[in-house]
Amino acid sequence: MSEGRWLLLIHQIPPKPNYLRVKIWRRLQRLGAVAIKNSVYVLPRTDQAHEDFEWVLHEIVQKGGDATLCEARFVEGLSDEQVEALFHAARDSDYLQITDEAREIIDSLPRGLKIDDDRRAQFMADLARLKRRLLEVVGIDFFSAPGHEAAEAAVSQLEARVRDLEHREERAVASTPIGELRGRTWVTRKGIHVDRMASAWLIRRFIDPHARFKFVLAKGYVPESGELRFDMFQAEFTHEGDRCTFEVLIDRASLKDPALRPIAEIVHDLDLKDSKFGRHDALGIDRLITGITLSHKDDEMRLERSAAVFDDLHEYFKRKPE
Repeated sequence: MSEGRWLLLIHQIPPKPNYLRVKIWRRLQRLGAVAIKNSVYVLPRTDQAHEDFEWVLHEIVQKGGDATLCEARFVEGLSDEQVEALFHAARDSDYLQITDEAREIIDSLPRGLKIDDDRRAQFMADLARLKRRLLEVVGIDFFSAPGHEAAEAAVSQLEARVRDLEHREERAVASTPIGELRGRTWVTRKGIHVDRMASAWLIRRFIDPHARFKFVLAKGYVPESGELRFDMFQAEFTHEGDRCTFEVLIDRASLKDPALRPIAEIVHDLDLKDSKFGRHDALGIDRLITGITLSHKDDEMRLERSAAVFDDLHEYFKRKPE
């Protein structure tokens, strides 16, 4: 006969003291055990699970209760697959709570540059707590529940947003007076794609209405008088840290239009491919931009076609703010 795959803790808890039932229940939850019947809990059979159940059993008996620990394999009734499904359901519930809370905190993050120290500290504490909780759940996720990926993505997104929050004010200090950015020739690499398209649109629409654009080979280019480079090597405006050029331009020019924020998140996710903001609408914009690049090799035409896309996208977010 094959060895039992599972460990069962079968117990009876005395009515007094009142707190004991709740205390034991919480202990079993932390271990990742699931109930298959009232007062019957199961864990996969491992040395660690055996030790964990032994401690719970000892406490129950010490408080006047009764408990039995046994190895088991299911012959009739529940199957192994059904027991695994119970573990999946339990862990998915844990992961969903983490995902929902992370997204709720993300939605509450301030959009402006100013944030007081107490709120910043609270966001950092919330992030640390959710990261700890995620690690705890992963530690008792014995069968790789499907909800893990979404929870991890949500916590990673929250971390990226909180870290970004830490540096907003110092980036604002480094802003450039917009008057110094007007009447320029803006230089970038040939073969423009999403970040350069969006940045060029942003420059002409919000920073330098009379901007002229030059598309060059990036390697070895020496800027001429009156030129500003963007999204290229050693450019005045390019990626900084985990931010794309579009985001850097918004910060450095101190642009306050709230409709630019969701566009910046879309451009970031498409350009850096790190899912920092998890924008579900990015896929549609990606296909539009890819369609432009496939249809038009000329950068001026790409600029013209993409500008219309970003004009309409801006109008949407202006009328339907998030």
